[in-house]
Amino acid sequence: MDYLEAAVQVLREQGKPLHWTVIQDIALQRGYLDPFTQKDIRQHLIAALAAAAKRPKGPVVRADRGVYALRSP
Repeated sequence: MDYLEAAVQVLREQGKPLHWTVIQDIALQRGYLDPFTQKDIRQHLIAALAAAAKRPKGPVVRADRGVYALRSP
């Protein structure tokens, strides 16, 4: 699972906006991200969330500073 897929999965499961640190923690706990096979998880996760939030039809939106939510349909 890549970084954005993991973040979207966590946001779906939690059903509310979350700070990226919470998204990261949950993704690591549930095994969506693996620190042994994926390098620089923090950096890549933040980059993936920021890039997806900037896309007009990206899967997430920035709800607040460091906080992301699923885009409403």
